[in-house]
Amino acid sequence: MNASNTVVLDNGASAIKAGILGAHNDEPLIIPNAVVRSRGDSSTYIGHELAKCRDFTSLRFRLPFEKGFLVDWDAQKAIWDGLFSDLLRINTAEASLLITEPYFNLPNIQEIYDQFVFEEYEFQAYHRCTPASLVPHGVLLAQPGLPPPECLLVIDSGFSFTHVVPVLNGAVVWDAVKRSHSAHARPLFALTEALSRIDVGGKLLTNHLKEVVSFRQWNMMEETHIVNEVKEACCFVSENFSRDLEICRVQPAKNPIVQEYIFPDYSANRPGRIRRPGEALGDAYQTLTMNNERFTVPEILFHPTDIGLEQAGISATVAASIAHLPQDLQGLFWANIALIGGNTALPGLRERL
Repeated sequence: MNASNTVVLDNGASAIKAGILGAHNDEPLIIPNAVVRSRGDSSTYIGHELAKCRDFTSLRFRLPFEKGFLVDWDAQKAIWDGLFSDLLRINTAEASLLITEPYFNLPNIQEIYDQFVFEEYEFQAYHRCTPASLVPHGVLLAQPGLPPPECLLVIDSGFSFTHVVPVLNGAVVWDAVKRSHSAHARPLFALTEALSRIDVGGKLLTNHLKEVVSFRQWNMMEETHIVNEVKEACCFVSENFSRDLEICRVQPAKNPIVQEYIFPDYSANRPGRIRRPGEALGDAYQTLTMNNERFTVPEILFHPTDIGLEQAGISATVAASIAHLPQDLQGLFWANIALIGGNTALPGLRERL
């Protein structure tokens, strides 16, 4: 592939990270992977056009992905069209494409990927792979003077799900996972449950936060975009959950954890933000108090049973995954754990793990 004509497209269910190899290595383009209808200005925004929106109240999202799979190809094509022509400004017929796909992607959906890439856009060549398979080729675990680790475990916590993926010698061990159903495969690769999925992602966390604040304070059930901004600004992963919960219980109004989030005022072109300590506010300002919601919502990643989801959390899943790998390699997997996906940006998650 010619580097100057190679498009790298991380096609996430919530956001697209894209760029031309060699031109966007340090700062890829990031756009919403959605067609959005705004009630505020009665306009429809496709992908990158959402940056032009001036009123983010009661947005309606049409997402190409549903339950982790790409199913709305009309919406996806409209978003890709704008990306290739308006942002990257590349002639796809003279370019190659590297694109990510979901884990456990269905064969019939993979065929549609192939058809779109070659028939709709006429790319010269392309490679389709999962996000975890690209980690060994990046700088996430790179150390000066050392080759990439041969054994690593990727925690990919994205919009729809959280996956724990073992990577051996630069590749996801898909064949080993498939062979694990056979008893004859166990002596070589005992990976029966090494590649695991948790049904908790950013979408679930945002929706749960909407329900909690709507029950306790403001009705935010129609304000997905604003609540997602609140989540990203205020939420964190607690290193001592029971201690922090007790702090919030004893002093619910004044404690080191409580924060006030000032709602955006789009008519005054004022974005939402966290209220500074001691800051005086006028009557025009509306606030949302974030107390134990700041850490109880992300805690679902570690304890899905808190909302009735009978699954293990991230920590237990990582331990179970590594336990199913060859015993003589388990220490190497423990030593090389990579975090990718939007939820891994939550403050405190790395330390908690």
